[in-house]
Amino acid sequence: MNDENDTKEIEGKVEEVAVAIEAEAPAVPSPVEAVQQRAPERHRKNERERKPRREPRAKPEYDQRILNIRRVTRVSAGGRRFSFSVALVAGNHKGSVGVGTGKAGDTSLAIDKAFRSAKKNAILLKTTGSMSIAHEVYAKDKSARVHIQPAKGKGIIAGSSVRDVIELAGLKDISAKLHSPSKNKLNAARATIKALSMLKLPKSQKLEANS
Repeated sequence: MNDENDTKEIEGKVEEVAVAIEAEAPAVPSPVEAVQQRAPERHRKNERERKPRREPRAKPEYDQRILNIRRVTRVSAGGRRFSFSVALVAGNHKGSVGVGTGKAGDTSLAIDKAFRSAKKNAILLKTTGSMSIAHEVYAKDKSARVHIQPAKGKGIIAGSSVRDVIELAGLKDISAKLHSPSKNKLNAARATIKALSMLKLPKSQKLEANS
């Protein structure tokens, strides 16, 4: 009888200790509850990853189109030295356009130089209210000859670098014809710029300016 009583006392103490341990131990969540608890943390992490680290760059005022890129070789006492020559057209699609060239040992530097040169030499065109021209113009640069005239309702009718200059200037309803025995795009672009610089304001705008 004493042994049975001792055994019952021991079992009772063991149960009391087990109950105390369960009360002190933290509750272990089920697999479903664990996933639900981790979901907000994962969502916050995804939001942090989606946020852009840098602010988006502002769109430049002038757009550019490269006419040609040439590798130039210069022979010196130490051997041959290579550089790159770039010609491009830059315009803001609002009546301002220019042609520039640049030379450097790296293509990116040459493009930057040409872009700065084009912006520096840009001209402001005298256009009509519909961004067209009031009269026909003709110009020549070296072997390139360009004839430009208004073409109401026909869009832009031009090719080669002449079209690049007209589009970057923002002009509309224009027909241009290039007469050149060579295919030098730089000369054609310069002839186009020279022709567009000869434009005059239409009579209606002159009267408004005088009044």
